[in-house]
Amino acid sequence: MIVNVAGAVGATLARLGVRTAFGVVGSGNFHVTNALVDGGARFVAARHEGGAVTMADAYARMSGEVGVVTVHQGPGLTNALTGLTEAAKSRTPLLLLAGEVTSPRSNFYVDQAALATAVGALTIRISAGTAVEDTVRAYWIACSGRAVLLNLPLDVQAASAARELPEIEALATAAGSRIPPEAGARSAAEGSISLSDVGVPGAGGSGAGGSGVGGFAGAGGFAGAGSEAGDSGVRDSGVLRPEFGGVDEFVDVLLAARRPVFVAGRGARGARMELVALADRVGALLATSAVAKGLFRGSTWDLDVSGGFATPLAVELIQDADLIVGWGCALNMWTMRHGSLIGPDTTVVQVDQDPDAIGAHRPVTLGVVGDVAETAKHALARLDPRHVTTFRMGYRSPGLAERLAREGRWRDVPYEDWGTPREGDPDEADGRAGSHPASVPGGHDDPPTKGRIDTGMAGHDDSARKGRIDRGIAGPDSARKGRIDPRTLSIGLDDLLPDERIIATDSGNFMGYPAMFMDVPDECGFVFTQAFQSIGLGLATAIGAALARPDRLPVAALGDGGALMGVAELETVVRLGLPMVIVVYDDEAYGAEVHHFGPDGFPLGTVTFPPTDLAAIARGFGCDALTVRAKEDLHGVAEWLKGPRERPLLVDAKVAADRGSWWLEEAFRGH
Repeated sequence: MIVNVAGAVGATLARLGVRTAFGVVGSGNFHVTNALVDGGARFVAARHEGGAVTMADAYARMSGEVGVVTVHQGPGLTNALTGLTEAAKSRTPLLLLAGEVTSPRSNFYVDQAALATAVGALTIRISAGTAVEDTVRAYWIACSGRAVLLNLPLDVQAASAARELPEIEALATAAGSRIPPEAGARSAAEGSISLSDVGVPGAGGSGAGGSGVGGFAGAGGFAGAGSEAGDSGVRDSGVLRPEFGGVDEFVDVLLAARRPVFVAGRGARGARMELVALADRVGALLATSAVAKGLFRGSTWDLDVSGGFATPLAVELIQDADLIVGWGCALNMWTMRHGSLIGPDTTVVQVDQDPDAIGAHRPVTLGVVGDVAETAKHALARLDPRHVTTFRMGYRSPGLAERLAREGRWRDVPYEDWGTPREGDPDEADGRAGSHPASVPGGHDDPPTKGRIDTGMAGHDDSARKGRIDRGIAGPDSARKGRIDPRTLSIGLDDLLPDERIIATDSGNFMGYPAMFMDVPDECGFVFTQAFQSIGLGLATAIGAALARPDRLPVAALGDGGALMGVAELETVVRLGLPMVIVVYDDEAYGAEVHHFGPDGFPLGTVTFPPTDLAAIARGFGCDALTVRAKEDLHGVAEWLKGPRERPLLVDAKVAADRGSWWLEEAFRGH
């Protein structure tokens, strides 16, 4: 039986390997969504299109697959634009299917292509005669790390695809296994691709293979294919390709350095083994951008996150580096603190698969174009086997390994007691007292590295977590005020939650607390949809991540503003039966604006709100819920974790917010 275009699109995507799709169904995407389901894909219904796109974004980041979304024409697309913008800026592989009306007289009419282009997405419009080809092209471009809108005009959807279903499925299956790597770049540049381009037998092509869509994703795909999103900026002319010998110059730079630091970004996910091996040979310390948090977890030399969420020790050591290598990392204002982490004489190298990413945010001494893992392996192979750096001797910090174990991996001292060990403190007994920094730039509200210390080296996660010593870091006035310090809250949760977790954060004044004080097991434990800095995406992010990684406990960290903005998706969490912990850092305000404008005496009535019983709201959706005002209230979380976890848990944490978080000044410097 000849199928229509809507059926052909759905069948093609299913045969290309789409296992999960998200969306909100209306008349304009009803048939294509059903065709996807008929092809074997799971459809996850969201309550708002913005949530649906963000779920697909997080799912793509955590699964290595293309995120697929279907929405209605007109308002379905406009509701999705914030999530689409985030995906486009983050270079998430995402394919958005949208119904489309083409008559300006229709109430649903908007220039959908112009809207998508304006937020950085690519656009393709389906045609009846080339429905399979158009769908393959859109999917492949998405595979290469782009957000793509596939417009589906209503009249075209209903037209005949001129092919029977078995033929469509055979063509799509062949296309999915034979797309050559260069096809995505060519189709993006030229705006066209035929089935012969992807080697589909019987389509006039040579049948030449390549890595294929599946092979591309399996080899790292978008996760190892390039940089984090960013604005255009200064470019450097010294871009080299490893396959053309440029890695030799890179090796010379590595060997000349005495205090190298590797900073890995999203483009380095999946390349831990190669980067750690190279770092061990050249004596480099290891750090990540926020989106790659956890990549080097378990390494003695892990500094954790570089930038606004960096510990004071990490800042000290990165600023002291004579070489910084960005691996699939944008080295943008957040990761480099507006350049303040780069010393005046520091050599900066950037390795990225995308040539346009090299030098996009700052001048670099040397650029190397190539896959992160492959470049690291090339560099390691070029090193003299006799060259082995077993200790990071170039750093001027005495007892570096010990300091990293004590201060870098875990929280070290109470934030109100910097440099002043308390009576009976374990540090006094083992002779380590007095080695903590006496002050941190920015006063007591700059973060301590973390609120506990490790009793030994931080080489193994299990022993480190079991070896922590609680240092009681609660702020002195938090209990009297009936509000919990957000650091105490985050550390208490970090103690209680199982190691196998995935943490998703929203945006806001609170966001540094879960990012710094809650640990994750690896780079697939932290999902951070913050390229557009929109609030309200956090809960949907956690849903997408949870579906991609059902083996881990999902944790959503939200501010009260973002939680209420995305509250409709609580119903989705309950309906899907996700055993999620949703933590709301509730300061009854848009805290970033309060702390930015409040000190200057501006009225704050527009950004502060009366108390809201978020726990009661959550119970209304079908969640378990509790209110936390002190550390003791976290007992309810421990009880929920014992099981059976049949309903998600919302923690309405009434947090103290007398002062802005340490990272806030950095954030507003970027405005």
